[in-house]
Order: sequence, then C-alpha cells, then structure tokens
Amino acid sequence: MTLPDERYRAVQYAQQFLQRLAGGEYPRVPKAVRAEARSILRHYPNAWDMTRATETSPEVFQEHMEPLYRMIKQRELEQQIKVKLEFVKSIETK
Repeated sequence: MTLPDERYRAVQYAQQFLQRLAGGEYPRVPKAVRAEARSILRHYPNAWDMTRATETSPEVFQEHMEPLYRMIKQRELEQQIKVKLEFVKSIETK
C-alpha cells in the first residue's frame, strides 16, 4: 500500500542512493557496480521530470499531501485491499 507522496520520496531516495554509490561514498564497492549506478543515473528522472509527473499524474506521484487528503487516500487503499482479500478468500473456499 503505497501512497503518491511515499512513491515520490522513494524515487528521490533511490536517486540519492545511486548518486552516493556512483560517487564513491561507500568503500569497497566494485567499479562495475559504480559504473552501473552512473549508467542508471543518466536516464533517471530529474527534478523537472518529477514535477511534470506530479502535475500530470497526481494519483501516482505527489510531492506533498495534505493530512486530511492523505488519510482519505489511505482509507481508500485499505478498503481496496480488504475487497481483494475477501475476493481471494471467496475463490479459495469454492
């Protein structure tokens, strides 16, 4: 169950991790791994891409969510999961 603001932060944290990895912050990482991190970063979404994603797909990415809206979205996701679990249980009992 991932909310749009959590997904946004995950992309940002992954970028920061790849930058630290490629930049040599972690000792004893093989050169091939550092090169792979640099390669991934070349095509990684930048700030402009993420801003555009929040504007065009707010249901997928949001930089910040208002507390009330966040609570409502969380309840909706929980309800969707509950319905899916009930469906799976109904299939298993047949």
